[in-house]
Amino acid sequence: MNFNLLVENLTNPALLFFVLGVVAVYLKSDLEIPDNSSKFISLYLLFAIGFKGGQELSHEVLSLEVGWSMLFGLFISIAIPFYTFFILKKKFNVFDAGAIAATYGSVSAVTFVTAVSYLEAQQLNLHGYMVAIMALMESPAIIMGLLLISIFNKDDNEIITKRTAIKHSFTNGSVLLIIGSLIIGYLASAKQAEGIKPFTNDLFKGFLAIFLLDMGVTSGKKLKTFLSLGWFPVIFAIVIPIVNGCIVALLSSFITHDVSNRFIFAILAASASYIAVPAAMKISVPQSNPGLFLPMALAITFPINITIGMPTYFLIVQNT
Repeated sequence: MNFNLLVENLTNPALLFFVLGVVAVYLKSDLEIPDNSSKFISLYLLFAIGFKGGQELSHEVLSLEVGWSMLFGLFISIAIPFYTFFILKKKFNVFDAGAIAATYGSVSAVTFVTAVSYLEAQQLNLHGYMVAIMALMESPAIIMGLLLISIFNKDDNEIITKRTAIKHSFTNGSVLLIIGSLIIGYLASAKQAEGIKPFTNDLFKGFLAIFLLDMGVTSGKKLKTFLSLGWFPVIFAIVIPIVNGCIVALLSSFITHDVSNRFIFAILAASASYIAVPAAMKISVPQSNPGLFLPMALAITFPINITIGMPTYFLIVQNT
């Protein structure tokens, strides 16, 4: 089953468009996405993820367990970028360290979908509010990444206070859009949301494919830099997600005894974002290198999670 999941996800059109972008660079093609179009697509993806998460949240009956689960998800998405930033800062500049930390603190929607398929294969169902938690975990990681960059960036002549850094992080356009969309999605009725469903749902995969094509072109141009950085990024992209997933699989037992929820928490902690965070960093931190964090998330962490990670996390939640 794991091999089938691997084949299915590695032949995902969006992922293959990323590969096409890399190949285009090495073929010295003039293929590229115009900057204005690229920025629009980035904003669209943030909007769609937030709105859909808000809609899922509005359908749930809020209970104590749901509340604790949301807080646990928020804690994960803050704690992971915080501790990984200081590991990464020893090897990379502040911009790259913050972007990578945010990438690994945030979540991968494709990995999440794969995890749902894994649960279905085990005859287990996903609780709807976990989709909302996935969306909720996007922005705190971005905020933490931006906050850490703001605090530790020594290049600016102006000293940035913590209060200023926090304000900047929350009012940043990318963060504001995903949080605002989440709130709007929660407030909108199902009938009202139906009117824009073709835009938020039906077009999402197509825009994601074009976005990843653009990211592939960008990464291809900087791939030599990634390969020249040695083994550290590769080891980080393998070890950190597995460690995060296993720890959260154990800690989640204090929040819920539901096996499917605990498994999803582990997957969310182990996954790395290649939609929301790259979209946000492209706009907010253009100094960061997508040729570093995108290959780490897509080429290493993603296949590791769906081949080694998922059965490992599931085994832990079943036996603890």
